[in-house]
Amino acid sequence: MPDDKEIFVDGIGQIHFLNGMVRYDLISLQPNQENQKQPIPEMKARIIMPPEGFLRTFDTMQKLIDQLSEAGIIKKKEKSN
Repeated sequence: MPDDKEIFVDGIGQIHFLNGMVRYDLISLQPNQENQKQPIPEMKARIIMPPEGFLRTFDTMQKLIDQLSEAGIIKKKEKSN
């Protein structure tokens, strides 16, 4: 993996569909001088992929969520009506 790059992010800021591609903005939380309890999200990178790649990514993430839930590492939120 010498030519690959690892990027740490705190999450996805925005996700949208534009010109036939799914785009998500990866964000990092930065300190807020005015309100230390409210960090400021800063965009670090954008991932752009076709819808098919997005669906494969979603499926992979869903499988990991299920595994983490079964192991008791995370709790799934109940769907509200």
